[in-house]
Amino acid sequence: MKASELQAKDVASLNQELSELLKAQFKLRMQKGTQQLQDTSQLGKVKRDIARVKTVLAQKASK
Repeated sequence: MKASELQAKDVASLNQELSELLKAQFKLRMQKGTQQLQDTSQLGKVKRDIARVKTVLAQKASK
């Protein structure tokens, strides 16, 4: 997800997106722990998306 797409969303939808990404990250970590995760690059992608959402939320809070 691109930062420009996130900036167009409101705070409530960003919080919802963040919670969904955190759930996805948890599921991926559990799959990795049980040796069921095939594509380990998904962990990094989800982590970066979480950082993007948190950055946009911080920018909106500072305005």
